[in-house]
Amino acid sequence: MNYGIAFTPLVPAIVLWIALAAIVAISALLLLGRARGAAVRVAALALILLALANPSFTREDREPLSSVAAVVIDKSPSQNFGTRNQETAQAQEALVDTLKKIRGLEVRVVEAGQADGETDGTKLFGALSSALSDVPVDRVAGAFLITDGRVHDIPANAAALGFQAPVHALVTGRKDERDRRIAISAAPRFGIVGQPQTITYRLDDQGVSGQRAKVVIRRDGEVISERNLVSGQTSSVEVDIKHAGPNIVEIEASPLDNELTLVNNRAVVAIDGVRDRLRVLLVSGEPHSGERTWRNLLKSDASIDLVHFTILRPPEKQDGTPINELSLIAFPTRELFQQRINDFHLIIFDRYARQGVLPIAYFDNIARYVRAGGAVLVSAGPDYASTTSIWRTPLDTVLPAEPVGVTEKPFYAHLSDAGKRHPVTRGLEGSASEPPRWSRFFRAVETRNAVGAPVMTGADGKPLLLLSRFGEGRVALLLSDHIWLWARGYEGGGPHLDLLRRMSHWLMKQPDLDEEALRLQIQGKDLVVLRQTMADNVPPVTVTSPSGATKELTLTASEPGTWRSTLPANELGLWQATDGALKALINVGPTNPKEFSEVTSTTEMLKPLAQATGGDARRVADGGSVDLPRVVPVRASGIFHGDGWMGVKMRDASVVKGVGVLPMFAGLVGLLLLLGAFAATWVREGR
Repeated sequence: MNYGIAFTPLVPAIVLWIALAAIVAISALLLLGRARGAAVRVAALALILLALANPSFTREDREPLSSVAAVVIDKSPSQNFGTRNQETAQAQEALVDTLKKIRGLEVRVVEAGQADGETDGTKLFGALSSALSDVPVDRVAGAFLITDGRVHDIPANAAALGFQAPVHALVTGRKDERDRRIAISAAPRFGIVGQPQTITYRLDDQGVSGQRAKVVIRRDGEVISERNLVSGQTSSVEVDIKHAGPNIVEIEASPLDNELTLVNNRAVVAIDGVRDRLRVLLVSGEPHSGERTWRNLLKSDASIDLVHFTILRPPEKQDGTPINELSLIAFPTRELFQQRINDFHLIIFDRYARQGVLPIAYFDNIARYVRAGGAVLVSAGPDYASTTSIWRTPLDTVLPAEPVGVTEKPFYAHLSDAGKRHPVTRGLEGSASEPPRWSRFFRAVETRNAVGAPVMTGADGKPLLLLSRFGEGRVALLLSDHIWLWARGYEGGGPHLDLLRRMSHWLMKQPDLDEEALRLQIQGKDLVVLRQTMADNVPPVTVTSPSGATKELTLTASEPGTWRSTLPANELGLWQATDGALKALINVGPTNPKEFSEVTSTTEMLKPLAQATGGDARRVADGGSVDLPRVVPVRASGIFHGDGWMGVKMRDASVVKGVGVLPMFAGLVGLLLLLGAFAATWVREGR
């Protein structure tokens, strides 16, 4: 219980101060003038002033509140190295048992730093703040962090903690730990496909010096360089950007004897390949209604640089046109099909037949261009089945089907079984219904001896669209020149933009359109394994996490040609997947997570903050078993550690449960006091 005096004035405070000033003045005059009964008069005036202030005796019933200490347990992935987890468990058990024995102390235990695939680094102080968020500042007794010392959200100063109590760090691990890591000094985020990019890196060894290591550099799993470096040495490597999209570069150093972990021996850089410009050569033969469909499509794509020639008047044509009315720009056949043919990513022949413009030798150049990695698309009409067909050139070695005639009758294009799986035609809008929700074609070229299965079929199930590979290159053969009916909206039109754009980008080797591919994607907090295939089934996929743990996944069919499975992406870093033939890589979070950049335990990171709060940072098992210092309650001190002990700041906080009030001048008691004062004054005056 607490006792005291409280005032509840009957008049405003200004009146009390004026009355006090008047009483002091009157008392001074009476005392200085040695007036009779001055003391009695002053006492009477004081009682009047006290009555106006209305004092009361108070009694408070208080219940003491416990002080609160927080114990934060580091559960980050770096705690899995060595015996840190065992040391953490033993230290937690001993510390919590000791704290619970201190009378008036509440203990809160919180785990933090768990790998969730999103947070980069070990964040302990955020968890500490959350654990104490409902505790008043005057009840916080202190905090204990059981960690390896690598914490990445340390406040700048003690004031930023939000409380005034000691912070103690109990550090797991050993002093003499050694580790090797690759540190990235400079790396580009983007690169032009076909141009090299430079990555600068450094070999760092902790706990040793002067050691040599073999460093292997891989791009998308393929070794591109090997070299030897000394601890502390900086080096750089030029990496050719081979394709659009992420180019995953791994830099891996050989192991160090007795090092803590191999996880950070490898650094990862993801360089997004960007195509400068895709150069497309469009050669139109006989003018027809669909010619502008191709031109509009290719010109609308900002990534394509189009070169277009239309053969309006073959050299053998003799119609008496005056020379001065003919075009003065000759078709640069030698420059396009011999000198600069390899500058093009795609060559399109739109209803083109041999008209004496291209010598036979140039068709041989085109065939070699395809086998070396180029791409050709033939949009065929009756010209393909004529005696002047480009089939009847050396180009026949890379064309997927031989023409035998032309069929002219209405039909709907259908996706074949292969077409329902192929990325170029899979899921085309309108293909799921019967008949498909697109307009009919009225003419198609009949063929024989087709190479591979068609992805689209025409009248009587005959091939309409063939996609084939020859050597390193690709060829597409569209056996109808009526695709323009879809573009014009005839009978509702059709998905010509999707089809032609996908076909063009497949020919130019867009990775997303490969028939056989293994990919990894991040969706929310899950890692999605996707397998694109033309086969009826797929083998299991082995997924390797950044920490080296492996898991075998059985994929399930999600749609024709696509198989998938998911698992939690609970680690930051490079994930790998392979089915034995294909390999996929993806980096989750930052390319080189803080959690694995430096993994040796240390007391130095937390020591400045701990000492600023009066606490300490020390190891829990330096060279032996876990041995914690004594924990003692401290009430009046700014130092909370010493030789073999740590302290918690015990508080005197309490909550009021009840209040008793006894006014001094209320009722008969107050009346008697005032009457007694006046009576004493009267008696003194009467003497």
